[in-house]
Amino acid sequence: MADSKTCAFIGLGNMGYPMAGHLAAAGHDVRVFNRTSAKAEKWAAEHAGTACATPGEAAADANVVLVCVGGDDDVRQVLYGDGGSPDDLKADGALAALSDGAVVVDHTTASANLARELAESCGAVGVGFVDAPISGGQAGAEAGQLSVMCGGNQGHFDSAQPVIDSYAKAITLVGPAGAGQTTKMVNQILCAGAIQGAAEALAFGERAGLDMNLVLQAVTQGAAGSWYLSNRGETMLADEFDFGFAVDWMAKDLGLVSDEAQRLGANTPLTAMTKNYLSDSQGAGDNRMDATVIIRRYREQQES
Repeated sequence: MADSKTCAFIGLGNMGYPMAGHLAAAGHDVRVFNRTSAKAEKWAAEHAGTACATPGEAAADANVVLVCVGGDDDVRQVLYGDGGSPDDLKADGALAALSDGAVVVDHTTASANLARELAESCGAVGVGFVDAPISGGQAGAEAGQLSVMCGGNQGHFDSAQPVIDSYAKAITLVGPAGAGQTTKMVNQILCAGAIQGAAEALAFGERAGLDMNLVLQAVTQGAAGSWYLSNRGETMLADEFDFGFAVDWMAKDLGLVSDEAQRLGANTPLTAMTKNYLSDSQGAGDNRMDATVIIRRYREQQES
């Protein structure tokens, strides 16, 4: 294809693995790195791509480097290199391998401070940067239907957008570096509210002795309807949570919200409430369960 680009994709988790697959399917030359090398080799065999030993090897000669890892420290490690820093880039890191004009796109849900740091670090070596956290979950990644919230300058965004298009249904440049991450925080506050509201409401209905399957039919069709009620209501009632967006990940994301809210002087009581429920779920060993598992805390409170 005429607009094919050389892309490095770093991080092949539940989201990154299918996202990188969509890049390959769109005709881009894709090189991948994952800390578990067997997963990178498996991906390369499936998609006729290249598995690389380090982020630096994956990024060599790449037009666009896409990162989707766990958190701030993970992003720093793959971009700066093991033990590296903005002032001491290591050869195994992606930034040291990039040429002028390349663009780094960070899909990790991370701090806004990190995004601003990376924009400066990338700029110092002639590389563009876009913070681009995503929403849509594993199902959205597999279907190529993610929503991508971007921060950066227009030129860097324009360079990256045709690549991101491979796995996105909506891509929005919200503002300068850091704005994508802050927008993801808005997204997570809204998700926290929907999860908390669904858990409280369904547990209340159960306590009232209602036929909750009929209740779901009634409330999902009106103003109270939400993605969470439509997609997780039945599984919450069935006490099934071994899928979806894990408690640990939601707790991490809301921790980022709390940190940024403190910096801004913003009031986020709903975030604090949901964090407490998630913390209780972690204490109960539900760390890898879908975040809607907090309904169990309501049930426990009613039984005590």
